[in-house]
Amino acid sequence: MPQPQKVLLLVSVGGPPPVVLRELEDPISLQLGVRSVVSKTVLPTPTYAFNKDRGQYHCNAIMRRLATVLEPGQSFVLGVTDVDLFVPDSPFVLGEADRESKSAVLSLARLRQGADGDQLRRRLQVEAVHLAGHLLGLSFCEDARCVMFFAQVQQDCDRKQLSLCNNCRNELNKLNR
Repeated sequence: MPQPQKVLLLVSVGGPPPVVLRELEDPISLQLGVRSVVSKTVLPTPTYAFNKDRGQYHCNAIMRRLATVLEPGQSFVLGVTDVDLFVPDSPFVLGEADRESKSAVLSLARLRQGADGDQLRRRLQVEAVHLAGHLLGLSFCEDARCVMFFAQVQQDCDRKQLSLCNNCRNELNKLNR
């Protein structure tokens, strides 16, 4: 019997409009075989996660909150926000995923820098597929063109393809068995 398709809930955290989230549905489905649904729930700007010393928002606090909006039948949640994110050991992150809590968060803040509308949309799609890949169990990839490569700056996003390399595709097939 085939396994039921995994469902990724896309949630706006703060400002991003639903149209931004809807533009992530097809790439995630095409690349990872995961169905995405845009949540009707919109979370407010995550003031609870703000670190005034850094002037940024802590990913883990946002992911803990996101994990509470998952409903039966939904496998994972990806929040999209416009606030600048951090984890303690890094000056900033574009996004973060946690397989245990089945949640991830992605920020537009740094992806916007130096990007026009099409470039921003593509960067968002690349990083959303990347984070969803982590939620499915994929690790970082060494191939700078693979969507699972760890992007540290916007140029890394621009270099990456919107698809998995052969190694990562094979790994995903193993994970889906």
